[in-house]
Amino acid sequence: MTVVVVGASGATGRLLVEQLLNRDLNVKVIVRSTDNLSNDIKNHPNLSIVHASVLDLSDADMALHTKGCDAVASCLGHNLTVKGMYGQPRLLVTDATRRLCDAIKTHAAEKTVKFVLMNTTGNRNRDLDEPISFAQKCVIGLIRLLIPPHSDNEKAADCLRSQIGQNNKHIEWAAVRPDGLVNEHEVSEYEIHPSPIRSAIFDAGTTSRINVAHFMADLITDDNIWQQWQGKMPVIYNKTTST
Repeated sequence: MTVVVVGASGATGRLLVEQLLNRDLNVKVIVRSTDNLSNDIKNHPNLSIVHASVLDLSDADMALHTKGCDAVASCLGHNLTVKGMYGQPRLLVTDATRRLCDAIKTHAAEKTVKFVLMNTTGNRNRDLDEPISFAQKCVIGLIRLLIPPHSDNEKAADCLRSQIGQNNKHIEWAAVRPDGLVNEHEVSEYEIHPSPIRSAIFDAGTTSRINVAHFMADLITDDNIWQQWQGKMPVIYNKTTST
């Protein structure tokens, strides 16, 4: 099984790569720099590295790098700096999602390819018409206007939800929504829900990045888990903080 990972040098992405390699999968990462990857990962025999910014790849190169893959996982995000949040590319996650999906469709493979997107609980799943309070709507509206990465996350999920949809013959997808992200060294117990069980703004929970990576790897490797969540936007919380 071969998995293409973008955003692999980020805080969650490199944990996902490690999870996939530990499951003896072949992993291809598209990264500008490998500085944030450990030597164990960089020297792993099942890892191949494409040194490039994903949006700088031509359509032909994008198609080449996704050819033969069984899954694509995106942990892309904006750096939490002024340039990262307000500079270009404003639609990093959305444009990468769209272009990767377009590349997958060019192969017209007999089997569908899984696409797993890391997203956020601040983004509603509009397929379920998830209810939120008026106050939260107001705050999310301000965030959407003032913090471009939030709008990017929304549009990336909408690309999968609306443009790929539920019956695409080339791509099946899931968008994983963690709550407040924290760093932990080990996988711990976590819970998965179809929708948020608490306010992402006024009562945020906690999700460790390594748990997000573990769940994304489960989606890719476990067909039973995939069948439960494909075409959906599951929310993940650390178990100890979900009550």
